[in-house]
Amino acid sequence: MADASSSPFRVVIAGGGVAGLEAALALRDLLGDGVEIKLVTPERDFVYRPMAVAEPFARGSAQRHAVAKIAADLGVELVHERLERVDDRARHAVTDGGQELPYDALLVAVGAASEPAYDRARTWTPEADAEIYGGLLEDVEQGYSKHVAFVVPDDVYWPLPAYELALMTAWDVQAMGQDDVAITVYTHEEAPLGIFGAAASAALGEDLAEAGVAVRTAVRVAESADGHLLVDPGGEDLRDQRVVALPRAVGHPVDGLPSDDRGFVPSDEFGRVPGTEAVWVAGDAGTFRIKQGGLAAQQADVAARSIAAAAGAEVQAEPFRPVLRGVLLTGRGQAWMRGDPDAEADGGAVARRALFWPPTKIAGRYLSPYLAGLEGEQPPEGEEPSGELVDLKLA
Repeated sequence: MADASSSPFRVVIAGGGVAGLEAALALRDLLGDGVEIKLVTPERDFVYRPMAVAEPFARGSAQRHAVAKIAADLGVELVHERLERVDDRARHAVTDGGQELPYDALLVAVGAASEPAYDRARTWTPEADAEIYGGLLEDVEQGYSKHVAFVVPDDVYWPLPAYELALMTAWDVQAMGQDDVAITVYTHEEAPLGIFGAAASAALGEDLAEAGVAVRTAVRVAESADGHLLVDPGGEDLRDQRVVALPRAVGHPVDGLPSDDRGFVPSDEFGRVPGTEAVWVAGDAGTFRIKQGGLAAQQADVAARSIAAAAGAEVQAEPFRPVLRGVLLTGRGQAWMRGDPDAEADGGAVARRALFWPPTKIAGRYLSPYLAGLEGEQPPEGEEPSGELVDLKLA
């Protein structure tokens, strides 16, 4: 713990999403009152977006929590502006409002934006109005569209929403009496949700088969010169299908920090940004290929421990070792998955009950229990979680 008699260690966290809030919670736990945290974000609400995929089907909705309430709970100073520039030599983070915020450590957790992968396809994003996708559902239910394609572009590495949309669409149209609608997922993956391992992929395959959803794996959907979507290999033309594609992620480059050609900030295995002395990055703002809330929380924890060690706390910095935890909405329930995206052998798990607590789609060591407390959720009977994310044993 930092010396209480000294000045507090000053941390500026840029971003009020999963990574930023997870880091704030972690730093408060690791450094207590020995850290002074400023949270810089233009957002007024923290929006829990993973459930947005269920909104068009009336099976769930994105939850909102006031960032000011969370900041007050954590004793964090809130700055409702956006990070614009970093002067690491002077240890200043400069906002778009012109404020110069001094820091001993800066965590960049500004997330990522999204852009359509194709000009002539409907792009699904968590932020999209549910009524837009609801219009497609209405066309299918009324028999105007008989072929629907869900596309995972070849540079999108978190494909789970495509399978959720396909499954829920399939069950929805069947419930409306439309049993002649062909629904297909086109993906670059070698196997559906292969990042979770063979067990999860096989279980998903059973769900897709039961719902009547076809899957074309190891394919690339590209846009031709005349704007048609073609499947490679094979050359299949998707012009007669209603196409829904996942978006590509785009970084938010920050003046004064390095970034790749997509605007993402690089880091080492501890979250430190190369070429800087006191800057870390976590979450979708970084270069790690899989953009997912649970991984963003893990990266935030790694960065927080590294920052706490730099502040003099008696903690050991630990490298980022990703563990995927996910919840798939199947249209007839949920499938819980856990896996190692970098494992050579299959070490994943899948079950029809929770594999971790709290049972949320974003699994964060600090943020998940905090949000569960706000929602009044209780752990499973017989389990004794210690106030943090807990992996549950398979029966």
